[in-house]
Amino acid sequence: MRYAIYIIVLTLLQAFIFGRIHLFGVATPLVYVYFVLRMPRDVGRIPCMLMSFLLGLAIDIFANTPGLATCSMTLVAFLQPYVLSMYLRNEDPDNYLPTLHHMGFVRYLSYALILLFIYCVAIFTLDAFSFAHWQHWLLCTAGSLLLTLILIISTETIRS
Repeated sequence: MRYAIYIIVLTLLQAFIFGRIHLFGVATPLVYVYFVLRMPRDVGRIPCMLMSFLLGLAIDIFANTPGLATCSMTLVAFLQPYVLSMYLRNEDPDNYLPTLHHMGFVRYLSYALILLFIYCVAIFTLDAFSFAHWQHWLLCTAGSLLLTLILIISTETIRS
């Protein structure tokens, strides 16, 4: 039930607030990826991928981007346990929640940066579907990555 509320809230925030922001015509905050970043360690891979698929589908419906967010969110949900395992210690519990408070600033920053980088590369590559305008692709990827990372770190700082 808690995850359904997160999906609804993040979808509405992205659709009505963050999806309308385009700094310098290239940077769009993609805050709904925060859903995958905060997925606890003990949630199974299939439920995580299914919930991420549904969140991506909801984003695609509101943004009229058929399949871009769905595919990218599912990819990031698939890779999240592998990336998270790089930052876990042996004494961390099975229900470990990856947050700034639990991981520390540097570990959380690198964890978030890796997953956001994968997401931004995936979504903007699928959107462009060619590298004819690679400079614009690079600006969109880097700008959105940086803006999203700043918003997520700010949110985590406030939550801590």
